Amino acid sequence: MQLMPLPNRMLTCGQMKLELSKPHVMGILNVTPDSFSDGGKHNAKDQAIAYALQMIADGASVIDVGGESTRPGASVVEVDEEIRRVVPVVEELAKHDVIISIDTSQPEVIKAAVQAGAHIWNDVRALTRPHALATAAELNIPVIIMHMRGEPTTMNNLAQYDDVTSEVIAELQQRITDSLNAGIQPENIMIDPGFGFAKNAQQNLKLLNEFYKLNDMGYPILSALSRKRFIGEALGGADAGQRAVGSVAAHLMSIQQGACMVRAHDVKAMSDAIKVWNAMQNQGL
Repeated sequence: MQLMPLPNRMLTCGQMKLELSKPHVMGILNVTPDSFSDGGKHNAKDQAIAYALQMIADGASVIDVGGESTRPGASVVEVDEEIRRVVPVVEELAKHDVIISIDTSQPEVIKAAVQAGAHIWNDVRALTRPHALATAAELNIPVIIMHMRGEPTTMNNLAQYDDVTSEVIAELQQRITDSLNAGIQPENIMIDPGFGFAKNAQQNLKLLNEFYKLNDMGYPILSALSRKRFIGEALGGADAGQRAVGSVAAHLMSIQQGACMVRAHDVKAMSDAIKVWNAMQNQGL
């Protein structure tokens, strides 16, 4: 594992800008009944807003709102239902000083969310849905392109690699090329290697150990491994609620290798860990 400096870049999010030379926490807000770790806890609007405000107070720079679970076997959510779940929360969060990301693959959902005040498109399907590339170019907002093979219902059968890190990089690079060709501006692109998506435990660990290689692509990197199954397996079978410390440790490993943002359930713990990491950097250690 190599230690890497974070990129000196600015992400423009509407009227706000996010400086990426220091790591940020993206707080997870699932307004779903069936997400793997917190499904049903925040799917009422008042609960969702209260939880989001707490994450902001705990140190989140970005709130990532998702209206569809992408866990294996999750139910398909119709576009109208996803909009119904997401947009009222975005409208309320837009009244606060926070950057809002939308975890969706549907162009119709991101359009409605941006109109309501959202700033970033976080797409686990890497803009592969019909009209997604054109929509991202038209909206001219930051997009997070994540690596996955297949769909959440099929991805576990596609976790076959000769070299997981190099193949993830190559497949991400193809999606970036497609994005640029569609008119998406390079300064709007972030990448996510997709921990837990079409990757088994050993592949996830290898990818984490070689995370620094993603820097060669030249784009800011999001690390999103909070409470993932491979963290539980590394902890001897811990369930999702017992993976906070393991998640923080793994996220710090990715930050040390160049991640400028981590997507976390446990925002306070992650923010505190980053404060210690920043203090260490400031001392020149």
